[in-house]
Amino acid sequence: MGDWKTGEGKRLPPPTHLPPPGPCTCPVGSTLLKEHIPKDQYEKLVKRRAKELQQHKARTTSVLSRLLFASPNSPLQYPTQGFNVLPLTSTLIPGLALHAGQRSSYKVSLHVSKGLLTTDVTAEGVKVQGAGESRLVMESSSPVTLNHLLAKVSYTSTVYHIHTGDLASFQFEEHEAVFPIAIRQPLLPVLYDMGTNVSSHVTVTTKTFLRYAQLKVLLSSIRRFYSNIEVIIADDSFEPENITGEHIRQYIMPPAQGWFAGRNLAVSQVTTKYFLWVDDDFVFTEGTKIEKLVEVMEALPELDVVGGTVRGNQFYFSLLYEEGEEMDGGCLYRKSKGKFHSLSGYPQCSLASGVVNFFLARTRSVQRVGFDPKLQRVAHSEFFMDGLGSLLVASCDHVSIGHQPQTSHNEDDAKYSKFRHPPSSDAELKLQLHFFKNHLKCIKYG
Repeated sequence: MGDWKTGEGKRLPPPTHLPPPGPCTCPVGSTLLKEHIPKDQYEKLVKRRAKELQQHKARTTSVLSRLLFASPNSPLQYPTQGFNVLPLTSTLIPGLALHAGQRSSYKVSLHVSKGLLTTDVTAEGVKVQGAGESRLVMESSSPVTLNHLLAKVSYTSTVYHIHTGDLASFQFEEHEAVFPIAIRQPLLPVLYDMGTNVSSHVTVTTKTFLRYAQLKVLLSSIRRFYSNIEVIIADDSFEPENITGEHIRQYIMPPAQGWFAGRNLAVSQVTTKYFLWVDDDFVFTEGTKIEKLVEVMEALPELDVVGGTVRGNQFYFSLLYEEGEEMDGGCLYRKSKGKFHSLSGYPQCSLASGVVNFFLARTRSVQRVGFDPKLQRVAHSEFFMDGLGSLLVASCDHVSIGHQPQTSHNEDDAKYSKFRHPPSSDAELKLQLHFFKNHLKCIKYG
């Protein structure tokens, strides 16, 4: 195999970084978010957004994001993936070895930037320089002896960090290999005792506002099929009505705090492995088989959210995101009825980016993403936007819930409609939020 060379015969080093992303392409019909920022605020807002983006990158990227290439015909053996070390802890580097032809002497070096290197020196006729430093040089006339030393090289990080990395340079003559070292504090498992029945698996959560008649119908339907399941209600009504009953917890909020604030409160109080989100005007039916959704989640533990259907409506969507360049921001397209492929073993379920308001979710996963309380009125897709890349979502058509018919209007219904249909200023706030918080240039709903 020939070397990768220039026209003059000199080996051309591979690039070390991918080029930064260029401007993304806004789909036809997109909303350009900068047009919804007041002109007198735009310049300062963009500067604050750029600063926040740099801090976000500092928290979410590391040297391990660097693009690495394996040199052709290298005699160096080294770990290419999976070498993890505890911070400030000495760990043997596995797999280090040299496979070279006959020479009078063999000399290798290792160099790191965030740690120290050591090895055991037990053989005669071996030269070791830099033991206990960031650069370690070893030389021997015997490849067997040298490989014995390489097998005993340890790495110790010098700075405490819970999730970072280092790049180790391994050199022999003109050959150089660079391999990653992941420095990580292991995650302590957070496990849930599933118990023996669905009531120990799942908590039902909902948010109510001025709709006690509908809420009582929902609660009655839940008890018809699940007599002991825990129900958590977040309530931000102006004059809260006390909801009583076994296995019901009602949390009273300040008035009119909004849907996402209520979702946050309800989910924060869940103690089971899963929670089932339902709207307060839904109704359980014969098709509301929570166990079937639990079965999917237990069979495929990588899933975080599984949605069902509401009165036969299997609403789901895909999110197509292009990062875009740093100053402009990214482009996002929410494609209704967009999905990816079916789940292995469950052809009635397909992977998507977001689902309808009736879904079973892994409590721990959703708590990590959260619901932005700035979104008070009409908001649903925004949760899945914030969870893009964090939540693995599926939509299933074999579990359903009903929707209560509209009743005659009363005073509370009139108040509710006023808040349910917000003024245009709320829509503007949402677009401004996407511009800054999600670092978007444009967004399209299709």
